[in-house]
Amino acid sequence: MRTIKTTTGAEVPLDGDLLTVLESLYREMTVKRELEHSFEDTVREIQSVIDQMSDDERRQYLSESLFLNFVSYENERLGAYMKKLTKKA
Repeated sequence: MRTIKTTTGAEVPLDGDLLTVLESLYREMTVKRELEHSFEDTVREIQSVIDQMSDDERRQYLSESLFLNFVSYENERLGAYMKKLTKKA
């Protein structure tokens, strides 16, 4: 399995699982910095990770990211619809 590195030098395994990448970013950006990071810091770190990926890896992670975001969006919409239904009852 191929690995890449965050700007702090932490290894990120590219195992095809988006949650592995997100967990690595969370540990490096949020936990180690004790919530002391800006929007710009986060964007730079994500761009650094993306820049190290091949086109095929980017495609794979984008697909998984869109799927995860779609499911989250769908759940939010369904939750709002259910809340609306229970208010009518």
